[in-house]
Amino acid sequence: MLLIPCPYCGERPELEFTHGGEAHLIRPSSPAQVDDETWGRFLYMRENLKGVYAERWRHARGCGQFFNALRDTTTDHFVAVYKPGEPKPP
Repeated sequence: MLLIPCPYCGERPELEFTHGGEAHLIRPSSPAQVDDETWGRFLYMRENLKGVYAERWRHARGCGQFFNALRDTTTDHFVAVYKPGEPKPP
């Protein structure tokens, strides 16, 4: 079983977590003023890179907190975890 390090609770089994997609997305400041193509890109288009990728996670069956993680998508290894608002580790 994969163990995911929660920055609030420590390492826990993957069954306690939900994946929230790509991290650090910036929502358009005035969604009503954005054309359909731009809004569609924001909602549906993601990088989905092979390698180290910044993701958003939630410890849904634990503390309930959201956090960001750098995860290598080729090995499922979590390189770093950090709280929202903190800078992305190098």
